[in-house]
Amino acid sequence: MRATRNVQFYIYISYFFTALILVFGIAMGTMQFSRMSTIILAQANSSYALIGNEVASNVKDIYEPVKNQTEMLAQSHPVSGKDLNERLAHVNYMAKAIISVKSATSAYVGFANGEFFLLRQYAKSNGSKEVFKAPEKTDWIVQSTSMDTGKLTEHIVYLDDRLNEINRQQIPLRNYDPRQRGWYETAMKNPEQAHVSEPYYFFTTRQIGITYAQKIVGADAVVGIDIEMPTIHETIRNSHVTPSTRIALIDSKGQLLAWQNGNQPAYKPQIVTKLDGTQGMPTLAEQNAPVLNSIRELDSSKDSSQTLDVIEKTWATYQGKIQVPGGHDLRILIASPHEELLADIIRMRKQTSILFLVMLAVSVGITIYFSRLASNPLKQLNDEASKIARFDFKSPINIQSRIKEIADLSNSMRGMKSTIRSFLDIASSLASETNYDKLLARVLKEMSEITGAKSGILYLYQPQDKSMHTVQTYVDHLVLETGTQSISMADENHPVILACKSRSSICQLQAADLARYFSSLPATDHTTTLIAIPLKDRNNTLVGAIALVIDDADIDPGRQAMAEAVSGAAAIAIENQRLIQEQKALLEAFIQLIASAIDAKSPYTGGHCQRVPLLTKLLAQAACKETEGTFASFQLSDEEWEELHIAAWLHDCGKVTTPEYIVDKATKLETLYDRIHEIRMRFEVLKRDAHIDYWQAVAKDSAGNDAAELKKKLDDSLAQLDSDFAFIAECNEGGEFMASDKIARIQDIAGRHWLRTLSDRIGISHDEKERKNRTTEPSLPVQEQLLSDKVEHIFARSARDTIAPDNPWGFKVKVPEHLYNRGEVYNLSVARGTLSEEERYKINEHMIQTIMMLEKLPFPRHLAKVPEIAGGHHEKMDGTGYPKRLNAEEMSVPARMMAIADIFEALTAADRPYKKGKTLSEAVKIMSFMKKDQHIDGELFALFLKSGVYLEYGKTFMNPEQIDEFDIHAYV
Repeated sequence: MRATRNVQFYIYISYFFTALILVFGIAMGTMQFSRMSTIILAQANSSYALIGNEVASNVKDIYEPVKNQTEMLAQSHPVSGKDLNERLAHVNYMAKAIISVKSATSAYVGFANGEFFLLRQYAKSNGSKEVFKAPEKTDWIVQSTSMDTGKLTEHIVYLDDRLNEINRQQIPLRNYDPRQRGWYETAMKNPEQAHVSEPYYFFTTRQIGITYAQKIVGADAVVGIDIEMPTIHETIRNSHVTPSTRIALIDSKGQLLAWQNGNQPAYKPQIVTKLDGTQGMPTLAEQNAPVLNSIRELDSSKDSSQTLDVIEKTWATYQGKIQVPGGHDLRILIASPHEELLADIIRMRKQTSILFLVMLAVSVGITIYFSRLASNPLKQLNDEASKIARFDFKSPINIQSRIKEIADLSNSMRGMKSTIRSFLDIASSLASETNYDKLLARVLKEMSEITGAKSGILYLYQPQDKSMHTVQTYVDHLVLETGTQSISMADENHPVILACKSRSSICQLQAADLARYFSSLPATDHTTTLIAIPLKDRNNTLVGAIALVIDDADIDPGRQAMAEAVSGAAAIAIENQRLIQEQKALLEAFIQLIASAIDAKSPYTGGHCQRVPLLTKLLAQAACKETEGTFASFQLSDEEWEELHIAAWLHDCGKVTTPEYIVDKATKLETLYDRIHEIRMRFEVLKRDAHIDYWQAVAKDSAGNDAAELKKKLDDSLAQLDSDFAFIAECNEGGEFMASDKIARIQDIAGRHWLRTLSDRIGISHDEKERKNRTTEPSLPVQEQLLSDKVEHIFARSARDTIAPDNPWGFKVKVPEHLYNRGEVYNLSVARGTLSEEERYKINEHMIQTIMMLEKLPFPRHLAKVPEIAGGHHEKMDGTGYPKRLNAEEMSVPARMMAIADIFEALTAADRPYKKGKTLSEAVKIMSFMKKDQHIDGELFALFLKSGVYLEYGKTFMNPEQIDEFDIHAYV
């Protein structure tokens, strides 16, 4: 399954609001741009119409006055007379007409006889200054062709602003006949009104223009007024909508009267030569004006505005008709690119877009910031949830948010964390409490505080009599021990018994009911609420119950649920501690059973395993009380006291493997019995042999010559035998030291023989027979030594009884070659005491067995040092002890304490059959030598004396006569 990629909440919100803002901004921008574009295009169309109207008005302002003046002149005979002079007299009529029409440049009359009279305003005509080299102050120019001298002559007359003649010149006659001009022909053909001509080159100034002409009423002459094309062009020069706006004014033939091609230089009207050789005005179709030509090709029957796509641009276009008085209609064409029409809005859109992007960035930042503000509490709550999942309850949840849902969630999680922490703390404290009585008190107190109870009782179920026994009472924040009270499970009306059949029970108690059911609780004069909660373990087995009395009428459901949840942990803790107590009691009984069995095994060590733990604890307590010196910081926890207790009781548990006859061996020849009796019998045999030899000698000496000598010899032999046996018996008892002369005498005595006539290989055990069969049985009768070390006296050591140098326990002991050597001479020659090397090793081996046995036991962690403490009391501070040859630094303080306790108890014990108990002074003196030889810890020995532990122990376990006075300062 494909994993879902999760997004952080603040990023999700940022994405959402950014997208929302972006979509909203784009939608609003698009809508606004579209609407503004429509408005601007509509305004452009309005502008086009205004331009069209303005141009039409301007054209009319140009054409209409000229037409009117032309008609007026045609009615008023402006020029009369037959020659130039007469006609100059009436020039003022024509001057008034030109002055009154702004667009008029000249007025003239063409006569039927070919004469021609023209008045030109010098300043108005664009071409006048180039053609006429007029004198100064010339304001008017007259051009005249007339019959002044009987022949046709042509003159130019220069007039000032008052129409006074300045100068007159006759010029060569030009080939100009007004009758051949289009304006003349049109006017003669249609004399009723003024007509306007097509644009043409003016003959004199070579300027392009048009002419309004009309036949003069009552005369064969035509009057005309000229308008130059630049004047018409002025009508569109300032009609820009945008810098690239194209405007063209064309006539009905498509001729270009005026044209503004964007920012290009102004169009100068001129006559061009056509492809067919004719001359005329340029047409729009011949110009590089694709947009305007596209408009020209559209329907021209009415004014219209359209959008066209031309030369990779979109254009807003307009075309309109302009009525020309006395002529054909003109057309105005306008086109502006959208990009310029909408330049401001596009620029505004760019600015708006930039502003929008800036605002978007700021909004995104603000959104992220506020998203983080909104999401940070969620992230913190998630972190807190993770901490809860990791059971991290170190700090409370203190997360603030303006968002109600998050604040509510924070409060809920704070309560949840507090509840779980409280539950775990309570469960942990209950689980960690190892003192049974303290645990019961804590359970009752915690449950009372959870529910807010003012008092309560803890009951424990006793399956033996099927009843609930009160063990603790809670009153006013104190837990008290209660007397033995019980509730029978058969009392089904009791609230506690009712609760044991369910999860919990809540009821209202009247004052009388409280006193009747819970007499150990304080009485009250009002109704209270009782909540009874059964305590059941994980197997739903009833452990006990708790009855809690609450003053409030109602209990908080949360507190009740918490109490019910804690009750399970409490029940398990109580049951666990009860099991632990029972297991500890069983272990204690088993330990004391082993110790008692060891003491009971041998009458010589009776009580030793019981007294050493007590003496060790007295010394440990003295060390814990020290406030200065070496043991100022020495303290033992409850677990360590338990560890010391068990180690002390089991310090000699290895003695169960030591053969009893070795432990109790009182003489050198003793095994399961004392073999001195065998040797006595052999001496008896030798004495009988001496008597027999005497009587046989007496019988042979019938004369009785040697009777006295024989008697003396017999008496000497018997006396020697008695003496030798007495010596052997004395050696058998053992002592502090066996001198070499005694060993030599034993060996000398052993050289004597006695006669054995019976087989010693019948009627014996299989093992003994195996040992004897190591040698060949001699023929009977056989002479045997009085004392002998035979092959069968050697017990071979098996691999199981061997301690390797690299053993896993770290034992460093010298293991004798043989398991046992029961040779008679060998044992009688023991230098000190009664034990041979093999037997002494067997005695000492009880420490090895103690350590091996204890290390095989699966002690819990807090009892892990039991083998080390129990197995170290025969070690010496100088490293010569056994079984590990540890020195003082390698031994724990409790182990060194036990060494002192073991020695002191052994020295002072009065229940040893083989010795008297030492007095206090004797025991301390011996131990002082041991301290000097670094066999025991000197500082602990000093504490043993200074603290008075020796005396406290002596008064309890020693006989009064053993307790003597001495100066401890001699040993401290």
